[in-house]
Amino acid sequence: MDIGVIMFPTDKAIQPMELAVACEERGFDSLWFPEHSHIPTSRETPWGGTPGAPPLPEEYWRTHDQFVALSAAAAVTKTLILGTGITLVAQRDPIWLAKEVASLDMLSGGRLEFGIGYGWCVEEMRNHGLDYKKRRGILRENILLAKELWTKDEASFSGKHIQFESSWAWPKPTTKPHPPILMGGAAGPKTAAHIAEFCDGWMPLGGMYDFEGGMKNVADACNAIGRDPSSLQISVFYGMGCPDADTIKKHADQGVKRVICALPPQPADAALPMLDQYAKNI
Repeated sequence: MDIGVIMFPTDKAIQPMELAVACEERGFDSLWFPEHSHIPTSRETPWGGTPGAPPLPEEYWRTHDQFVALSAAAAVTKTLILGTGITLVAQRDPIWLAKEVASLDMLSGGRLEFGIGYGWCVEEMRNHGLDYKKRRGILRENILLAKELWTKDEASFSGKHIQFESSWAWPKPTTKPHPPILMGGAAGPKTAAHIAEFCDGWMPLGGMYDFEGGMKNVADACNAIGRDPSSLQISVFYGMGCPDADTIKKHADQGVKRVICALPPQPADAALPMLDQYAKNI
């Protein structure tokens, strides 16, 4: 079982370079950063879109740019996998996003894993000019366009939301055909269909979703299009702390490749001792 670390990279926390070096030194396989461009102060959408959720922690509006932070981490490490956990794909310009992913993958020597998700904050999306109800379809087309840009010398795409004329775009990713694409979130039938169609894996939140039900949905969706469900990589990340050894073993028995432990966004003097505790699971 591979063990990774996820942390909101904020201005108050241990910075990406120091954290990346510490993770690599301790034998973690990967480091993951989430993203939010901003959080409107109206807070009309509860945390995670869940009614009655606790107040949203401030790290959600204090994050560094995800790709800048991961690039800094890449520059000071050699083997550590760098993951987006997750990228809010529908909120981003797909052409620039495809170039950012390809550039980071190339500059890191093929160490990027691309975690993606639909997002939950209605007002954040609205500020990006995105209709919350269209986010799934837009994410799908953004990823399909990115795949064209990553794999074709002359790329084009025509969909419901995107019309992209034949164009040249480099660099191409070092990882062929492109970095692994992992869908975050619960895997209901609609999400499972997207995982089967254009993803390389699933990355649910441990302890929150119906894991076994999600795995069945994903398998059913793969079978419906003639895809082998075992071709998908499964990583489980935790929103708080690190699961115990028994839980990690259970995940291994379920076919999970990686468990990702959540490190609170604290300064180095607080974060590194917690990282040492997590490293005991390696």
